[in-house]
Amino acid sequence: MKSGDINIGFIGAGNMANALIKGLIKSNIFSPEQLAVSDNDRKKLRDVSDKFGIKCCNSNKELARECKVVVLSIKPQVIRDVLEEIKNEISDGHLIISIAAGITIKMIRSVIGRDIPIIRVMPNTPALIQRGMSVLAAGGTTTSNHMDIARKIFDAVGKTIVLDEGMMDAVTALSGSGPGYIFRVMESFVAAGKKLGFDRDTALLLVIQTFLGASHLADESDLPLSQLREMVTSPGGTTAAGLTVLEKKGISELIEAVLKAAHDRSVELGRNY
Repeated sequence: MKSGDINIGFIGAGNMANALIKGLIKSNIFSPEQLAVSDNDRKKLRDVSDKFGIKCCNSNKELARECKVVVLSIKPQVIRDVLEEIKNEISDGHLIISIAAGITIKMIRSVIGRDIPIIRVMPNTPALIQRGMSVLAAGGTTTSNHMDIARKIFDAVGKTIVLDEGMMDAVTALSGSGPGYIFRVMESFVAAGKKLGFDRDTALLLVIQTFLGASHLADESDLPLSQLREMVTSPGGTTAAGLTVLEKKGISELIEAVLKAAHDRSVELGRNY
């Protein structure tokens, strides 16, 4: 399959589908004419059509008939029903890409009823501004060509890596849920800043730019994180005083517990569906 010949269909017109559609069109990887979407929510469909000028299908079956690449951008709670609905439209020439958290390739294959190319992906919400991190895992009869197509789709909204599916619960805990933890920490920084005397807007600006700058520095520097931290930390200085509190409060153990809870929940979700 060459990108110029591929029709990509998104089942589900939520935030992640919008981010992917926006990224694909903005990067000129695929044209609006090559993209389609279906959703039970007619308002969401109209909004996507108005925003991007892509085709809106009247049903998931119609989308599966017309698109050889089907992206399941739906909640895990409804994925079985959607797969049952479209399975008779799916042929060996299809590529199924799922971003439903906790849903295994084995589960998708069992409902479809044949061994077809399936790629499981865990993206994260910064994909909304083309700064996402997506991890892909291949299954079924997936070839390198299929993986190239999937990477083109998700490279349009950030960075991608390929891992074994066995790592997906850990990926969900770390990068999939990660933005939520970061936002919560940022909320606490803003609240603490207000107690130091800043108004909310000033505290928010300082916090956002500090996190943004630190992230970009980590991304662009060849130095390890520990050395970047040491660059800010003068012996007996203000940063050292703050870091001492973090260590006394057990920051490493806390983060480990956070990720383990998210990992275990991802495993549980996979078992439930």
